[in-house]
Amino acid sequence: MMNIVITIDGPAASGKSSVARILAQRLGYIYVNTGNMYRAMTWAVLQTDIDPNDMDAVRETAKKILIESPVLEGQTQVSVNGKLLTADDLNSDPVNRGVSLVARVPEVRSRLVADQRALSSLGPLVMEGRDIGSVVFPESPLKFYIDASEEVRAARRQAQGHTDQVAERDRLDSTRKTSPLVIPEGAIVIDNSHLTLEGAVQAVLDRLPAK
Repeated sequence: MMNIVITIDGPAASGKSSVARILAQRLGYIYVNTGNMYRAMTWAVLQTDIDPNDMDAVRETAKKILIESPVLEGQTQVSVNGKLLTADDLNSDPVNRGVSLVARVPEVRSRLVADQRALSSLGPLVMEGRDIGSVVFPESPLKFYIDASEEVRAARRQAQGHTDQVAERDRLDSTRKTSPLVIPEGAIVIDNSHLTLEGAVQAVLDRLPAK
């Protein structure tokens, strides 16, 4: 590993993205939302009218899609074939419903995992996702798993105006054959069901080694 990587994993709507983004700002690290890389691939697949349930079609289509992660204002963005995607592109309901289906394709995961590992050359990272501490950077000594109850996470998704079901995404993410969602070995688990955002960030900061 070329630089420090703090890994933050967790299920959908656990609050890991918000925690990771603020943590990176506080530490002066680059924030990487790996979920957006899978969302970008899903967006691109949907643009071709491919059914995300069709793993063979997704596998073939993904070969033609170029995903890049330029850094802007301390965090990676994501582009598809040279087009920088917006938050609306990445968080549309069709993408929300399809991302776990696209992410389960082994060839998609192996390719994007390689891309994620390469980002460590950019500088110290706070990288969040679903397999960062277990697969992408299992050797990192700074691993966290942000969790929250299914009820709390479902309420958060509804409050954000999204209609995807966290229970179904949990099932798909946890049962896929390649890089399933697990608590990484050695990770510190933080229950974010009832913490404020500041409280969750501080819980991580309190567990980092003193500089």
